[in-house]
Amino acid sequence: MEAHQTEKKNSNNKFLTWFKTSITARLLVMGALVLLLMIPLTLIQELIKEREQRQQSVVNELNDKWGNEILLYGPILKVPYKTYEETVKYDEETKKTFKEQRTILKYGYFFPNTLDITADVKTSKKKRNNFDTAVFTSEIAASGSFETPDFLSKSIADEDIVWEKATLLIKTTNLKGLKSEVKLNLNGNVYGFETNFNAQHNSYPQLDELESTHIALADVPKTSAQAFDFKLMYNGSKSIKFIPIGKVTNVQMTSDWKDPSHTGNFITQSERVTENGGFEANWKLLNTNRSFSQQFFQTLPNLNQYAFGTKFIIPLDEYQKSERSAKYGFLVIGLTFLVFFLIQTLSKISIHPFQYLMIGIALVMFYTLLISISEHSSFLKAYLIAGIAVIVMITLYSKSILKNWKFPLFIGTSLTALYGFIFVIIQLENYALLVGSIGLFLILGIVMFVSRKIDWGFDSAQPANLNSQLATNS
Repeated sequence: MEAHQTEKKNSNNKFLTWFKTSITARLLVMGALVLLLMIPLTLIQELIKEREQRQQSVVNELNDKWGNEILLYGPILKVPYKTYEETVKYDEETKKTFKEQRTILKYGYFFPNTLDITADVKTSKKKRNNFDTAVFTSEIAASGSFETPDFLSKSIADEDIVWEKATLLIKTTNLKGLKSEVKLNLNGNVYGFETNFNAQHNSYPQLDELESTHIALADVPKTSAQAFDFKLMYNGSKSIKFIPIGKVTNVQMTSDWKDPSHTGNFITQSERVTENGGFEANWKLLNTNRSFSQQFFQTLPNLNQYAFGTKFIIPLDEYQKSERSAKYGFLVIGLTFLVFFLIQTLSKISIHPFQYLMIGIALVMFYTLLISISEHSSFLKAYLIAGIAVIVMITLYSKSILKNWKFPLFIGTSLTALYGFIFVIIQLENYALLVGSIGLFLILGIVMFVSRKIDWGFDSAQPANLNSQLATNS
């Protein structure tokens, strides 16, 4: 019985000795701690998403009060015409059938022959609590001309066209953001517009319709082309877009916004950076560039898919940067633990798993500091404060573990380089993957070089013994 207990005790002592001295055991413990620290790191990423959703809610509220996205579509010439419908009815008194003709008023919609639009967009940032949003004020000027409508293609007689009830339509979003009266100059005469809330032929539930008063016969392009021009001033946010309804559509947009994102199915004809760091973009579109005609009868189709323009967005705000930074948390923790592991292995200094855990928690705390500070300051300042605090804490803690300044200073330098490398990647957009891949490749090369002389516990004589045994068996 005593012999069995002694054997069991010796076995436990051997396991503890192996566990303390084995490199494999250290790697297993270190891997388990890294996985354990992924739990708080995941919770931090969820916190970032929650704060980002809160920011988006506040931004949407600010944008809604200032002005939403702008989509402009017009002007459109709307001309009513008569159609006739015959129905057969039965007279109960005479016991005979007869035909009754009913006149139905329908509408033709005609797009401009030429449409030239210039938009001057002045941007600014609005702030509420800790959240920012980009808004703008846009001055839009449009000019062009209408050709004579082609009713003959639909076999509509001239006497059935109600020219005296012709009107103009402008379809747009964000009526709340309009800061000027909507007036259009046609052939030298000015026409005002009213919101048409009861538009039966409006095929755009998401677009508001503005309709002018009846056009004077002298201004209707009945026999010859008529020129027009109008100006609008908008408060808006997020984006400004147009639909190319002109047979030839030219759009020129200038703005002081430094990070434009042009959107839609049509690319810019030309673009340049202005002196104030903004941009000037030009589009030129022909009717052959899009698959809809210049005139429609009865109803208008949905043309939203042809919209193009510019988004005014903040490329990477604080929460997006914090989220991207947190995605590298696994890398930071893993590499930091690897540095301590190499120091422990090469210098034979003992580091307890609890000390690894404390270092890992300090690394996780970097992200909570980063989020909280960035809400009250710039991301750069928050990153510097959080990084310096964590690096100093881990360096001083390493001094108490490693008993000298040689290795702690190396650890502090390594962490500084690692956080600097991640900060550079976060700032990059187009080259983030390239720079990150090159950086990780270099780190892997350094680790391979440093660890090349580590004794991983394999018996160097084993191959010779194995060869000898094979020779004996032969």
